[in-house]
Amino acid sequence: MGSMRRRPDTLLPLEVAILEVAVDLARRRRARFHGFDLAKRLRVEGSARALTAHGTLYKALHRMERAGWLKSQWEDADEAVEAGRPRRRLYAITPGGRAVLARASADVQTRTRPSTRWTTV
Repeated sequence: MGSMRRRPDTLLPLEVAILEVAVDLARRRRARFHGFDLAKRLRVEGSARALTAHGTLYKALHRMERAGWLKSQWEDADEAVEAGRPRRRLYAITPGGRAVLARASADVQTRTRPSTRWTTV
């Protein structure tokens, strides 16, 4: 039996949660975030259920970057040294990530919206 492939713009619940946190951080003028901070935020918001296995978050971040929904870069080495810790990989949402999240949100609203049809008797 072959592996099932999902449609290109279909988001998993974890991916939706990541993009929602990324949008929220960008609104707060914190456009860049790292994996550990993201995991803490997901835990606080109740989205940690999706983090079922070691590395799940980082696999999702990598997959989302390949899809063009996130971009990443290594933190400046001097910044890490000043903070006394190793460098971190920093992520930011892309316009493509915002677009796929908006489409996913619109799809959910369409599926959950009550019918507006009027029945005449």
